[in-house]
Amino acid sequence: MPDSPAHFDTVVHARAALAARAGALAAFVRHSAPRVALSKHPAWLGVFNRALGHDVYAIEAIAGGCPVGFLPLAHVSSLLFGRFLVSLPYLNSNGALAHSESVRAALVSRAVKLADELGAKHLELRHEEPVPHPALNATIRSKVHMRLALPASGNVLWKGFDPKVRNAIRKGEKGAFAVAWGGAELLSPFYDVLAENMRDLGSPVYGRELFVAILEAFPGDAELCVVRAGSRPVAAALLLHGWGVTEVPTASSLKDMNPTNVNMLMYHHLLRRAVERGQGVFDFGRSTTEGSTFRFKKQWGAEPHPAAWQYAVPDGGAAGEMRPDNPKYALAIRVWQRLPVALTRRLGPLIVRGIP
Repeated sequence: MPDSPAHFDTVVHARAALAARAGALAAFVRHSAPRVALSKHPAWLGVFNRALGHDVYAIEAIAGGCPVGFLPLAHVSSLLFGRFLVSLPYLNSNGALAHSESVRAALVSRAVKLADELGAKHLELRHEEPVPHPALNATIRSKVHMRLALPASGNVLWKGFDPKVRNAIRKGEKGAFAVAWGGAELLSPFYDVLAENMRDLGSPVYGRELFVAILEAFPGDAELCVVRAGSRPVAAALLLHGWGVTEVPTASSLKDMNPTNVNMLMYHHLLRRAVERGQGVFDFGRSTTEGSTFRFKKQWGAEPHPAAWQYAVPDGGAAGEMRPDNPKYALAIRVWQRLPVALTRRLGPLIVRGIP
């Protein structure tokens, strides 16, 4: 990015004003780096407003009528959990994007003020590298982003896998599973797998409306993968294709299908899809270092990259208290795992929309 301008203004755009700046902000994000994930796109603000009912804000630093900094924010609010200002829910990485440290600091300062104005329990910025700022008084670094540099062809991708990974994929291929790619027409089988898997994990599932909104906001760049055993959907994923980066924010397979290695088969197809689109990086998402999902992603050759979720927490508050790995939710998770899937599909969206 070019050097920071000598003078810039910091403006907060609420939802009604976002449309007028959407094009300029999208262009700013696109040219912020050689490779940019789709999760950075400002259109996510519209997705969260429409699908989850969040009030959304874009803090923009402007010089000469052009953006030199951007910070997207969602006001996550519920009677059950309270209020949080987040950049951004559901997605693994976001926060202040700017031409310089001075612009970035100005964006954070305005976000801290907005969080105070909204009465939020905390401001949460999902950065990858920490942003120096006196108001950001807590940081969580317990997780890392797992990313794989992609080759130019599927054959080279295959040859780069560990022999154990290739054998697991071959086992999955023996199951005669059918793999389908598409959009809204695959939403029902995708959601069936997701809802059952999230119940088994003990986590509330997002509503279908979120995935409808994602597919409509990013036609051609957001797509669903569904793997079937006969007519039964048994694994599914959402891929986001950005500029040189493909992300998989949501992927699930049914627990009873674990012995078939269908999940390994699906991930091979996800990786090949990214290669076919000419992408340079596949982002598996965040994992706790040396945890089970970390080891699953590492076997594909993914390498850890830093994640620094930063917080501005008023006195007496706790950063990340709503994270599902908080021990105080252990009993609730066990109870959730025993509920009928049909009930969790009804209750889950009402709960998860209030979790930052």
